[in-house]
Amino acid sequence: MSAARRLLLTAAVAGTLLCALWFVPSANAVDQGGVRVGVPANDGRLAETGGRDTVPYVLGGTAFLAVGASFVVLAMRRRGRAS
Repeated sequence: MSAARRLLLTAAVAGTLLCALWFVPSANAVDQGGVRVGVPANDGRLAETGGRDTVPYVLGGTAFLAVGASFVVLAMRRRGRAS
């Protein structure tokens, strides 16, 4: 597969993913009567989550970031060898 077709395929897949994510439902809560529930005024603060421990999420996100960065480094090394 040529490089131009590969780039076009990547762009098409990325565009399709973004379009699919557009239709993911939002997290606006409504009660059974259709009335929106929650804080009446948004003062810019985050909602109270009940003291959930976020350490596993931070560590997991950092691990995924490291794996992704290593894939980028590996791809750049392979690209340098091929030329």
